[in-house]
Amino acid sequence: MNQTADIAIVGAGIAGVSAAYHLSVVHGVNDVALIDPRPPLTLTSDKSTECYRNWWPDQPMVDLMNRSIDIFEELADETDFGFNRNGYLFVTARSETFEEMTRQVAAVSRLGARARVLGEGDIHSEYGFITPEAVGAVKVERAGWFRAQDLGQWMIERARAAGTSLIRAEMTGIDGHKIKLSNGSTVTSPNVVIAAGPLSKQVAAMAGVQLPLYSELHLKVAFKDHRGVIPRDAPMTIWSDTQSLDWSEEERNELAALGRDDLLGEMPIYCHFRPEGGAASPYVIALWEYHGTVLEPTWPLPEDPLYPEVVMRGLSTMVPALGTYLDRLPESSVDGGYYTKTVENRPLIGPSGVEGVHLLAGLSGFGVMVSAGAAELLARHIVDADLPDYAGAFLLSRYDDPEYVAGLQSVASGQL
Repeated sequence: MNQTADIAIVGAGIAGVSAAYHLSVVHGVNDVALIDPRPPLTLTSDKSTECYRNWWPDQPMVDLMNRSIDIFEELADETDFGFNRNGYLFVTARSETFEEMTRQVAAVSRLGARARVLGEGDIHSEYGFITPEAVGAVKVERAGWFRAQDLGQWMIERARAAGTSLIRAEMTGIDGHKIKLSNGSTVTSPNVVIAAGPLSKQVAAMAGVQLPLYSELHLKVAFKDHRGVIPRDAPMTIWSDTQSLDWSEEERNELAALGRDDLLGEMPIYCHFRPEGGAASPYVIALWEYHGTVLEPTWPLPEDPLYPEVVMRGLSTMVPALGTYLDRLPESSVDGGYYTKTVENRPLIGPSGVEGVHLLAGLSGFGVMVSAGAAELLARHIVDADLPDYAGAFLLSRYDDPEYVAGLQSVASGQL
């Protein structure tokens, strides 16, 4: 079967779904095709921590995230997707780190983000579960989390009612404006959007577009906090110090024999957690990216059977009461996905340089939080609406600027 569409979106994750919503519902494009071999909002979108923050180290990212959060706040008036403002709390036990964090507050606040500095007394009075070793913290105020699956499903329903169609097939090639699908059919469209998440580089290559993307494996663990260590209203809480885990000598020898020297030395910053579910839920989501593994996306994900214990040990440095779980780890489950990103960790949004091919890619680990703002920006490019000042910062053509490319390695990524 051969179909036509005004706009064909390849990828039905949170980015593609948001794009379909903004094009069909907001801008009235009533012939949008959303193409994916999997059910919408699966693959990586349903593995997200579902958090958001406007705390980023450069102006374009702050502006884009602020716009995305504006849209979430507007949508929260229309539908319930558990949008909260619990914030992010960056904690440190090192005076020099606290001084640097305080300087960062002044710098990032000038970009349009908001945060509150908590001294030693403030942090212990407000967050009694934090280790007494903590000397200070920064509370990011425009931050929190929401049920991205609920929001995504609502967007799909609205988009379909406005004319978006779902096509369950895989893109296998493209010839001009004709997309070839795994079921033998084709979709002909003057506008193709590459929104294929971790597969965006491969999909774009079929259309003759080379994307400067690479992928990192990131895991997360959900565990049952049956002792109620973590308050249900706690913010996303992040340990901003490196640390060495307190393995016994026997454990160290066993780890060395397993080839896990990566767990025996200094471990990286940003071990973090947040409560999951409502007030009655016992679950906590926790993350710690200590692998640093760059690889081509494959499924099922590579496993790390030690991940739950390693993360719990890391968290217990910040929240000592979690150490009571180390003798017997609580019920837990591990999943994750890929952060598919550019070297400076800015997404690719807008025209690709190939006629009719548009990009909504490189959303790294911030796909959920940026989805609304990025989809709006993409839609404005396609329908030729006025663009915000930050639009140029996310074009693929930025890499044509030698000065920009020369400064890439010094750009702070903002990644947790």
